[in-house]
Amino acid sequence: MAKGLPKTNAMRILDREKIAYRVHTYAHDGEAVDGMRVAALLGVDAARIFKTLVTRGKSGQCYVFVIPAPAELDLKAAAACVGEKHVEMLHVKDLLPLTGYVRGGCSPIGMKKAFPTVIDRTAQDFETIIVSAGKIGVQAELAPNDLRHAANAEFGDITQ
Repeated sequence: MAKGLPKTNAMRILDREKIAYRVHTYAHDGEAVDGMRVAALLGVDAARIFKTLVTRGKSGQCYVFVIPAPAELDLKAAAACVGEKHVEMLHVKDLLPLTGYVRGGCSPIGMKKAFPTVIDRTAQDFETIIVSAGKIGVQAELAPNDLRHAANAEFGDITQ
């Protein structure tokens, strides 16, 4: 934990669950930074940076998908993984009211409401992965199975 850095909701949950994590920070101007840029700023392999995407299914239910920064969400595979006919990306304007997080700082841990969450199976290829800690400029590095536990998620094949 970086000294003087206020804890995010995601970090408080990780602490409460006694899940080991490492905080990484990067400079930003308050605007969202894409995962590829985060990888460059942190000096890590982009395949270890996982971005959090929020979707809405045909049923109206929202779903969270956590995928590697260089990858694209396969909407058909994602829908099938959660038992929907199709899913579509949530509009950015709906992200904060629904999740409590802003674009570029959306963590799969600690949203306002728990949504079904799927982490791309490739996360299991790494000892640790890095996800948003719930604030632009703050990332949490943790074991994929620990993320699965903290986000009450499952692993699935959801990328193209």
